[in-house]
Amino acid sequence: MNRILLIAAMLLAAGCASGPPEPIARELHENPSLTRVRMDIDSYIGHDVRWGGVISKVENRADHTWVEIVKLELRSDGSPVSGSSSDGRFIASFDRFLDPVVYEVGRRLTVLGAVDSAVERPIGDYDYLFPVVTVEGSYLWKTVEYVPAPVYPGPWWYYDPWYPYPYPYPYPYHRHPYYR
Repeated sequence: MNRILLIAAMLLAAGCASGPPEPIARELHENPSLTRVRMDIDSYIGHDVRWGGVISKVENRADHTWVEIVKLELRSDGSPVSGSSSDGRFIASFDRFLDPVVYEVGRRLTVLGAVDSAVERPIGDYDYLFPVVTVEGSYLWKTVEYVPAPVYPGPWWYYDPWYPYPYPYPYPYHRHPYYR
């Protein structure tokens, strides 16, 4: 009986241990910043990078897909930190078709690959230099839906007109609109 419980506990623990694939979760020894690569793109051609961020555009072409990503800081497991500062944008080049509904604008994506080239494209009226990363591995993070906590009303005596203290409790009588 103990063996069955032990096996069940191990299977349950293994089921909870899902996460990004090993290459994405592992940090690179030398991972240059996007700003550094944009300043001297020629010296970083062929250099491996692990970058991630928020998808801003998906362009499917005949033989590959370009995903434009606003780069964000990464946690140790490779997940982009929402709301963190950005170094800029880069293009992740996939050698296959990516469905724009699955890889939708606003989703978080981490890629591992080599810097291949640079492309100058406009963002509005500004010509921006995008480093292009040929993707060897990637991980599309799940969307986290924000659910606000329920708001419970106060106890019944807060709404009683003969309760000696105004609602909410900490306000003095002369500042509360009920006593004006």
